[in-house]
Amino acid sequence: MAIPPLALSAYQNAMGQSQGISSKVSRSLAKPAAPAEGFGQTLLDSVTRVNDMQNQKAGMVESFVSGKSENVHELMINLQKASTAMQMTTAVRGKVLDAYRELVKIQF
Repeated sequence: MAIPPLALSAYQNAMGQSQGISSKVSRSLAKPAAPAEGFGQTLLDSVTRVNDMQNQKAGMVESFVSGKSENVHELMINLQKASTAMQMTTAVRGKVLDAYRELVKIQF
């Protein structure tokens, strides 16, 4: 039974792509990984972003109340984003405090 030329061509193409992917994977494994960002820095960056969202929200509310802006949709979206970000920050803070309390309970 002969293999149709189209099927043979598709097979050869797939094998070529497979070899290309293998070489990329082996090259990426050979490179040393960049040092990961620490937990403290990640936390600080997140809190800074939440603070920026809160400041943006306050500015948008002020401009809306003063009549400088009439874009209710954008205001509501930013209010919701800032609220969700603050809720997530509060949840993470709660989990970190719970973990700290558990560590304090451990007896050595």
